[in-house]
Amino acid sequence: MTKPKMIIVEDDLKLQRMLKDYFVTQDFDVSTLDDGSDAAQTILAEQPDIVLLDLMLPVTDGLTICRQTRTLFKGKILMLTASDDDFDHVAGLETGADDYVTKPIKPRVLLARVRSLLRRQDANTASVDDSDNLQFDQLVLKNTYKKCELSGAVLSLTDSEFDLLWLLASNPDTPLSRDYLTQTLRGIEYDGIDRTIDNKIVRLRKILGDDHTPAEKIQTIRGKGYLFVSTAWR
Repeated sequence: MTKPKMIIVEDDLKLQRMLKDYFVTQDFDVSTLDDGSDAAQTILAEQPDIVLLDLMLPVTDGLTICRQTRTLFKGKILMLTASDDDFDHVAGLETGADDYVTKPIKPRVLLARVRSLLRRQDANTASVDDSDNLQFDQLVLKNTYKKCELSGAVLSLTDSEFDLLWLLASNPDTPLSRDYLTQTLRGIEYDGIDRTIDNKIVRLRKILGDDHTPAEKIQTIRGKGYLFVSTAWR
């Protein structure tokens, strides 16, 4: 079986070496970059399965690299950040990152996130059939192509945003808890603090024109989670 290819873009050389050594032992084909100067060109040329991309890099920062590569890069991007600021996390997701991990990094947690993203990548190769398409009045979702249309307009969603919307829409009118969403989409247990799902919900509501209070299309059900309303897309 072919080893998954990974590029690590990290200027902390001690952390970079530690991550490379760890993922090599986990049977990954790993290459590294020390700064952002040639990162975008290298990512697009090599098309790895996944990129571990530091947010704060010399020459060119991680957000810029993510923005430069996202439309032509077919793999996954996982941001590494020392920031606990939700603004940085949301900015990463909005520029096309599929997930993020905050430092200090726990290799086993990072490995779980990486494997979860790669499983989703593998799922993208499934053949098209009726189960790959969902429609609720003016909302059309095509899972194979990660395509979202609302009232005839194609909306720009990252893969991770689409996956969250797809999961909610696949369970219409049913509250889904943060525990379930985190476990299903990220392959980890919800720790009661992580705001990744909440940040993506905020982003989805904005894109879908549902960012008023209270939201109507993707509702917050207190004590239960988030609910996709099947009749709200007319």
